[in-house]
Amino acid sequence: MGLISLLWGIVAMLWMVLALVPLLGWMNWFLIAFAAVGAVLAAIGVALTGTGKRGRAKTGLVLNGIVIVVAVARLLLGGGVI
Repeated sequence: MGLISLLWGIVAMLWMVLALVPLLGWMNWFLIAFAAVGAVLAAIGVALTGTGKRGRAKTGLVLNGIVIVVAVARLLLGGGVI
């Protein structure tokens, strides 16, 4: 689960960079849902893995959390219409 959430977070970060381009702000609506699924996978990974092997899952959780915060901030600034 940790590796999947880490890869999910990397894909979400790349998608976030693309969604920051003007006229592509509408992608943030889908990006929030995508990153939320990754965050849930990461949380499950943190809960199910042993104490010493939570690094990938924690990193995936942080990456997906950053993506959600940036996407919501972009939408709040009015970037989600265009």
